[in-house]
Amino acid sequence: MPVFVLPDISQRCLPLLNMTRLSVNINKIATLRNSRGGNNPDLIQIAKDCERFGAQGITVHPRPDERHIRYNDVFELKKIVTTEFNIEGNCQEQKFIDLVLANKPGQVTLVPDALGQITSNHGWDTIRHQQYLKDIISVFKSAGIRVSIFVDPVEAMVEAAATTGTDRIELYTEAYAHQYHNDKEAAIDPYIRAAGRAKMLGLGVNAGHDLDLHNLRYFAENIPALAEVSIGHALISDALYYGLENTIQMYLRQLIT
Repeated sequence: MPVFVLPDISQRCLPLLNMTRLSVNINKIATLRNSRGGNNPDLIQIAKDCERFGAQGITVHPRPDERHIRYNDVFELKKIVTTEFNIEGNCQEQKFIDLVLANKPGQVTLVPDALGQITSNHGWDTIRHQQYLKDIISVFKSAGIRVSIFVDPVEAMVEAAATTGTDRIELYTEAYAHQYHNDKEAAIDPYIRAAGRAKMLGLGVNAGHDLDLHNLRYFAENIPALAEVSIGHALISDALYYGLENTIQMYLRQLIT
């Protein structure tokens, strides 16, 4: 597969462009490191390089078994991340709450993961868990941390999210990605409606899960006021072919609208 050398669109150029911000999830780098022990690849250096190559944020999703990001990694990353640091995870774990409060990232993204879950696979039921979300969101906001909550593209869930005190929602995009190649208009429709409702209610909109070089541009072009996407698995997989710097530049180009 050829290596694409793309024009520089580094961070110094970004304020001139109308584009959604790209946060690189580095969980998969930690998975590779942990598979052999030691410190190869060096997670901290890769986070620095992602920023140097144009990423506007670094995302991590620590889990209780520390199978990829370790809790200590979060403390080390906090020391060096100069863009937005986004910590996402299960806020029903006290250890996660303590970790976020100790590091005070720019953003915390609350995800309703179960113990042992391989990857996130659904958003919050913001109606059923409304009081819990109000309580936990107030904890993080009192510490000066912007809060985003993971939701499915369902207008009722967006409306209930707006009552919790969250600053943003993150639209769970697996359904869009899976349907995109069959019928992209049908795939994007619930996301357009959910994002539009969020905007009307004063919520910021992030998105993530299974977004890639094939489906990202269409998503960004059709979602009003999309603030940020968090991409890990696809981006790191593409980097095996294209190289990390080229890959980050390729993803950034998809977000210019």
